[in-house]
Amino acid sequence: MIEIERKFLVKNDSYKELAFSEKRIVQGFLNTHPERTVRVRIKGEKGFLTIKGKGNSTGTTRFEWEKEIALPEAEALLKLCEEGVIAKKRYEVKVADHIFEVDEFYDNNKGLTIAEVELTDEQENFLKPDWVGVEVTGEIKYYNSQLSRNPYKDW
Repeated sequence: MIEIERKFLVKNDSYKELAFSEKRIVQGFLNTHPERTVRVRIKGEKGFLTIKGKGNSTGTTRFEWEKEIALPEAEALLKLCEEGVIAKKRYEVKVADHIFEVDEFYDNNKGLTIAEVELTDEQENFLKPDWVGVEVTGEIKYYNSQLSRNPYKDW
């Protein structure tokens, strides 16, 4: 239940031709408190409820609990969420031994594309593809919970 990940801005869309999966995601937040977030997500045709804890000092590691829920329940919970629902398309790209999740945002966050890679420990080495740019791990403004409150279009 510990999530270790690093985040990067994406320089171009060459990842799309390498993707083995793509799904539309709609998500909202029931709680965006700095110590914890509670997220409702619809990914494709499945619903999820996720709780994330506060990140460590580098922003790479934090508690995460996720449970699949019925799609009608996720749709109902989305109606209770705080203002600022996020829409994006997620591409999954295998790079050597890792899978990068690349999120292309829509609506108020259009123009922002972020790649994340999950690791087994903070010091784990991984191959950084050429379409990955500046690292933004730990920069709170790039967290989805913050993008829902302060969208990219307002920067």
